Amino acid sequence: MVNTQIPKFVKWAGGKGQLIEQFNPYFPKEINRYFEPFVGSGAIFFHIIQNYNPKEILLSDINKELINTYKIIKNDTSKLIVKLKELKNQHTKLGKSFYLKIREQNPQELNKIERAARFIYLNKTCFNGLYRVNSKGKFNVPMGGYKNPDIVQEEKLKLVSSLLKKVKLKIMPFENIVNLVKKGDFIYFDPPYYPLKKGNSFTTYTKDKFMEKEQEKLAEVYKDLHKKGCKIMLSNSDTEFTKKLYSNFNIKTVKARRVINSDANGRGLINEILVLNYL
Repeated sequence: MVNTQIPKFVKWAGGKGQLIEQFNPYFPKEINRYFEPFVGSGAIFFHIIQNYNPKEILLSDINKELINTYKIIKNDTSKLIVKLKELKNQHTKLGKSFYLKIREQNPQELNKIERAARFIYLNKTCFNGLYRVNSKGKFNVPMGGYKNPDIVQEEKLKLVSSLLKKVKLKIMPFENIVNLVKKGDFIYFDPPYYPLKKGNSFTTYTKDKFMEKEQEKLAEVYKDLHKKGCKIMLSNSDTEFTKKLYSNFNIKTVKARRVINSDANGRGLINEILVLNYL
C-alpha cells in the first residue's frame, strides 16, 4: 500500500506533491541510497522515505535559509514551535506592519532558530508562498491576503522532524553530487524550470539565475551520473530546449497544475517532462 501523505511544511514554487501518483510508476523498485540536490519542499523525499525507507539519504540545496530550516526542524522542533507561536500572536495583532518588520530583518543577524521561524513565517504569510529575493539576496515578496495563515503547524513539524532523523542535510551546489554517489544510487533533480516563455517564468530561489548555461551544466551532470551507473529522475518544463538536452534518455510527459501565476487564467494543467535513464 503506497503511503501518499506529504507533510508539506512550506509552499514552494513547482512543489511535486500534486504529481506523486503520476510519478509512482517510474520510481525504481528498490532505493538503497537517495539524493535530492534541489530539495525545495521535499515532497518526493517524504514519499521516498515513507515507501522505500532508504538506508542513506542526502538532501541538499544552495538556499541557506531552506537548509537551516530543515536542520532546525530535525533537531530543535520544540524551540522552533515556541518561536512560531510568538510570531503568530504578533501577526494576529499587528498584521502588515509586523510582516514588513520581519521581512526587513537580516537573517545573518538572527540565531538559527529565529532564522528558521522567520523563513516559515514569511512563507506562510507572503503572497502565494513565493520565495523570491532580489539581486542583493533580500527577500522581497509582498504580504498575502490570508485571514488566518497556518504559521505554527505543530503536529506537521513534529512529523517532519521524525522523518528527518536519519537524513543528512547540506548546503551544496547540485554539481557536487557527482563526487558523493556510486553505482545504483537514486538521484532526483527538481531544478528551477526552464521558462516556457522568456521573461515570463519563475526560474530561481536565490539571487542567481538558472537559465541556459545552468540547464546545460545540469544536463552534463546528469550524463556524468549516468556513466557512474546511478538511477536518475529529473523534472523540467516541456520545451524543445529541455527535450534536446536529454534526447538520449527516456522522456515521459506528466500533467501539472501551475499554481504560482499572477494571472488566474494561467493556472491550468500544463505538460512537464520527466527524464529517466532507466526503464
